[in-house]
Amino acid sequence: MSDETTTDEQDPVLYEVSGHVATITLNRPHRRNAISTRMLSMLSDALSEADRSGDVRAIVLTGAGKGFCSGLDIKDAMSGSGIGSEGSGAAANMMNTRDLPTSILFEIDTPIIAAVNGAAAGYGLDLALGCDMRILGETSRLLPGFAKRGVVPESGGTWYLPRLVGWAKAAEIGFLGRDLDAQQSLKLGLANAVVADDQLVAEAVSWGEEIATNAPLAIRAMKRLYRHGLTEDFPAHTHHVLLQTMQLFGTKDFFEGISSFAEGRDPEFKGR
Repeated sequence: MSDETTTDEQDPVLYEVSGHVATITLNRPHRRNAISTRMLSMLSDALSEADRSGDVRAIVLTGAGKGFCSGLDIKDAMSGSGIGSEGSGAAANMMNTRDLPTSILFEIDTPIIAAVNGAAAGYGLDLALGCDMRILGETSRLLPGFAKRGVVPESGGTWYLPRLVGWAKAAEIGFLGRDLDAQQSLKLGLANAVVADDQLVAEAVSWGEEIATNAPLAIRAMKRLYRHGLTEDFPAHTHHVLLQTMQLFGTKDFFEGISSFAEGRDPEFKGR
């Protein structure tokens, strides 16, 4: 995938790597980054590329312009060319969720931070919830108005919300469908931090860079164990933790971590 920034019509998803941090930008600002069919495919490719890269240790996902993502592109659907439109073929393809961005988000081992600028609505909200962490700008909003449109959170929201905020709060958020501002989102635990709008992406990248200074094999293993721990009982999970720990003991990164601590210096992890 080219790192060159082109117009949003040519590249609805931008991919850039700086150091060990990949930044993926939804790039249809004239539609508030509403998701098109092509955008789905390109976002899946970008997430997979970042996760496969040996150099990328953290991912930042954000939106160009004034909004993070306004959901699926309703205008395209109504014109007969978008997701959900009659004869588009997109609905049939979405019956297989394996290659959709929200499924890939769940499966990848690379930490991912959502830098939520402006509004995250519909599919955009589910994308944000699928990230490991969310940083919001002061004027950012999460818009869980699915019930007001006669639908459900179709791309992970019904799975993530009860786990992130508990059953009762998830019911309140989903059934009432009220907009959540940045401070409400922070109080609920849906945001990790709220920063000035003009510092949003820089702050998210800074978090990514800090993650990247830690041992990447351990971080990826930790994320896998978090994910599997959601469905495992405690004895099975601790068994898998032990097996993973024994593997990490044999890595050069583990030796570097112990050596740097003993020598009073910052570690230099290589991911080996």
